[in-house]
Amino acid sequence: MPGLTLRQRIDAYERLMRLDKPIGTLLLLWPTMWALWVAAEGQPSLFMVWIFAFGSLLMRSAGVVMNDYADRNFDPHVERTRERPLAAGIVSERESLLLAAGVTLGAFLLILPLHKLVWLLSLVAVFLALTYPLTKRFLAIPQAYLGVAFGFGIPMAFAAQVHTVPPLAWVMLAANIFWAIGYDTCYAMVDRDDDLKIGIKTSAITFGRFDVAAVMFCYAMMLAILAWVGAQAGRGIFFYAGLAAAGGMMLRHYFWIRHRERMPCFRAFMDNNWVGAVIFAGLFADYALRSGRWPVF
Repeated sequence: MPGLTLRQRIDAYERLMRLDKPIGTLLLLWPTMWALWVAAEGQPSLFMVWIFAFGSLLMRSAGVVMNDYADRNFDPHVERTRERPLAAGIVSERESLLLAAGVTLGAFLLILPLHKLVWLLSLVAVFLALTYPLTKRFLAIPQAYLGVAFGFGIPMAFAAQVHTVPPLAWVMLAANIFWAIGYDTCYAMVDRDDDLKIGIKTSAITFGRFDVAAVMFCYAMMLAILAWVGAQAGRGIFFYAGLAAAGGMMLRHYFWIRHRERMPCFRAFMDNNWVGAVIFAGLFADYALRSGRWPVF
């Protein structure tokens, strides 16, 4: 937009891509890292870790830019989003589309050294990331679609490591879908009143008075599925200790969200970063300590 200095324009682009709010990138990154560790049997290369970590950042950035573009007529009416660069008129619609295209291209170039199956899966990943914002118009639980989009790094990680996508990868994706419904329902509970006014569909609205129960059910399903995955992958005490710690954190979320107050619900959403991190820490420790083999970085 006219009148902005270069520094102000860069700052606006950074905020549009949510680089100042890494929670979304982390929620995309953790399940990808779980899958990469399982697929590589605890021995991924530093190169592979770097590709999927940076790719998570780029794809989340592209997704949120398209989310703001899709919601450009809604965000000005929502308290939490009205100051976003596109909603506030700081960044133009054309700029946002060019930025999303550039970031998506960067993510695709990043995976060129990987197996061709990863290339094919990346097309699905891009489609999911760019179309998720539209699902809030017609899906009763768009968070399920988000879970697929945020979890598609799982089959891509397996494809990169073993050049195929085994059934275990799709089961891990199912676990991520339940997790995303859980944590994003906490997030949707923050905006429920505004979303009702503007007509956006969310799981918090769909679940209604059963929203808290639904969150806890999704958490439980996620942990149960990952426990089964751990058994199939031959994991042991350290992995299950990580799951137990994550379960304790999730139980704490119940006491934060049960009164449906905005800030405690948002706190529960943010805390899911640590849930993902604890599960990864358990998985990392289980492969390293039980086998005596550390990743060759």
